Amino acid sequence: MLSVETRYAIDPATAKTLDTAGLRDHFHASNLFVDGEIKLVYSHYDRLILGGAVPASDDLVLDEVKEAGTPSLLDRRELGVLNIGDTGTVSVGGETYEVARGDVLYVGMGAGPITFSGAGRFYILSAPAHRSCPTKLIKVEDARRVELGSAEMCNERVILQFLHPEVAESCQLLMGYTHFAPGSVWNTMPAHLHDRRMEAYLYFEIGSDQRVFHFMGKPEETRHLVMANEEAVISPPWSIHCGAGTGAYTFCWAMAGDNVDFTDMDMVAMGDLR
Repeated sequence: MLSVETRYAIDPATAKTLDTAGLRDHFHASNLFVDGEIKLVYSHYDRLILGGAVPASDDLVLDEVKEAGTPSLLDRRELGVLNIGDTGTVSVGGETYEVARGDVLYVGMGAGPITFSGAGRFYILSAPAHRSCPTKLIKVEDARRVELGSAEMCNERVILQFLHPEVAESCQLLMGYTHFAPGSVWNTMPAHLHDRRMEAYLYFEIGSDQRVFHFMGKPEETRHLVMANEEAVISPPWSIHCGAGTGAYTFCWAMAGDNVDFTDMDMVAMGDLR
């Protein structure tokens, strides 16, 4: 079963008028991981698609998505898959890949239908592409590892980069995840913007009685969204994107837009945040 929800792009002046429910309607995505279903969100920010596939006892096939306007989703798109569950398999282009928890599979444009099987909980990200890059399974141990922060600043973390120019070639999709050490809760501080591309976060490995407060908006007028486990947030190019949790957590980040330069950021001074 496939279901797709569309999220339209709005400007920052409109966003600042929204109440909590309005912000969640535009930027928050929940219930993405349902047994036996593929659930997608089609965003008008750089046309990124995000969602989940949970095969459970039956194979799930991702092929035509009406919102993409092509016979098969990957006719003009690329795709990244992160498994946040137990080991499962993904079959595409005549090959079957065993994807363990924490692994990422990149699927290039034109690869055809994708079949999800096994015990995986697959987080799906897809962006438009103008060229085909090789399909590649990136294991956790093959990701680019960047250690940042400190316990004293409550932001000791490891960034694992998967769809990154030094790890796996892609057209425009960047993807990885950040894992926090116990006692560290702050992500992406100092805050930054990148007007040349949008970003999406999936927060996971959050305890049932824990939450992450995700901050968004223009630096001079911020808002927040309260995130539970396995919930995603869409971050427009004009918005900061950072957060603090009531306990340690992990979040998957993905970007689509004009370039694949991970460090292309416009930093925001702490004193400029309001």
